[in-house]
Amino acid sequence: MKIVLDTNVIVSAAMTAGGTCAQIIDLLADGAFDLCADDRILDEYESVLYRRELGIRPEDAAIVLEWIRSIAEPVAAVPPATSLPDPADLPFLEAAAAGGAMLVTGNLRHFPKKACKGTTVLSPRDFLDLVRHAAP
Repeated sequence: MKIVLDTNVIVSAAMTAGGTCAQIIDLLADGAFDLCADDRILDEYESVLYRRELGIRPEDAAIVLEWIRSIAEPVAAVPPATSLPDPADLPFLEAAAAGGAMLVTGNLRHFPKKACKGTTVLSPRDFLDLVRHAAP
């Protein structure tokens, strides 16, 4: 199984140990699924994780980013013939479509089903439930 994680999932995981998003990261670390990303996504992770107002220690952000860069499967995203309410979200949808991956986001309303054209978009809770029910 392949996934693309919206930045809000990465940030939530970094800020809330033991929370839903942190549990997804733990499963990712255990190899339960593969992470897909392109350079635009990795750059956004970096710019957001280092925002002072989030209170994430820079050394923790660096560790998270280094790990993500080491495990992420690079995808060559092709812009779809669609639009989203926030154009800044397009890289996530494009990467998921290119990688044959699911998109996990805390902002489902940013990804209307009609615009996603076959790409599965799930909330962190719904994704975690899916993974847990699929496990033997």
